[in-house]
Amino acid sequence: MNASSAVPPEAADASGSGAPHRSGFACFVGRPNAGKSTLTNALVGTKVAITSNRPQTTRHTVRGIVHRPDAQLVLVDTPGLHKPRTLLGERLNDVVRTTWAEVDVIGFCLPADQRIGPGDRFIAGELAQLRRTPKIAVVTKTDLVTPDALAEQLIAVEQLGKELGVEWAEIVPVSAVRDEQVGLLADLLVPLVPEGPPLYPDGDLTDEPEQVMVAELIREAALEGVRDELPHSIAVVVEEMLPREGRPEDRPLLDIHANVYIERPSQKGIVIGPKGQRLKEVGSTSRKHIEALLGTPVYLDLHVKVAKDWQRDPRQLRKLGF
Repeated sequence: MNASSAVPPEAADASGSGAPHRSGFACFVGRPNAGKSTLTNALVGTKVAITSNRPQTTRHTVRGIVHRPDAQLVLVDTPGLHKPRTLLGERLNDVVRTTWAEVDVIGFCLPADQRIGPGDRFIAGELAQLRRTPKIAVVTKTDLVTPDALAEQLIAVEQLGKELGVEWAEIVPVSAVRDEQVGLLADLLVPLVPEGPPLYPDGDLTDEPEQVMVAELIREAALEGVRDELPHSIAVVVEEMLPREGRPEDRPLLDIHANVYIERPSQKGIVIGPKGQRLKEVGSTSRKHIEALLGTPVYLDLHVKVAKDWQRDPRQLRKLGF
């Protein structure tokens, strides 16, 4: 069927306006900590990607699904593209580039409160090579700057495109934290995805397996308050998720057993904390988010284990899901 053929009835706009329904994939890219995950969560309307003030929090592509009467946007949140220092870093960059090649539109996130740097220029240079894919420049974290500083950043982003041969379909400032212009960003993304029926059932907000989501929520809690050298060393694997046997139907309980992996024995004490206090906090914080996600009470059993230099070891990376 060529592009000018009739749109199938199921692709018609559910709002009744007669405009064709659109559905497709949009990808947010940017250097680490550019606000990609927070923006994904704001557009979806719920937490599908973990966030942290630590760079490199996202380690794989997370799909969040935005449902609208006229369209369905599948947002792919990717790890930050960066100069890799480990095998894990190389694999994360591979994930980003593979994703770019498969989406319908790319949103390049540049924080309003940081000058455009070598990392941004590197990514823009890579994007310039993707001639066919439309690109929107998204200036994030506008709540952190004055109107004058924002105006300067918008001009700098426009200039960046001209210098490196990237044609921006749009340049849009947003604050995901204050929900400012987030709806406008969705409005700008929709016309850039193809006509077609919804790709996911109504009500689905992500296609992440529950076990992966649970592991990510535990990792998010473990990242809070740890020393600067530790975040990249933490990985979480959920070994088991089973309903507790013998519970009455109106009082279910889900048993979750998970391992928190670090790279060196010396890091164990940092994660566990004095008298196990930090690990308890990680457990209680993540349990609340997991219960909200799954809609059921949870018993969470956490253990800290050493997987020596796992970021550089292909065998360990496979075991930990990379």
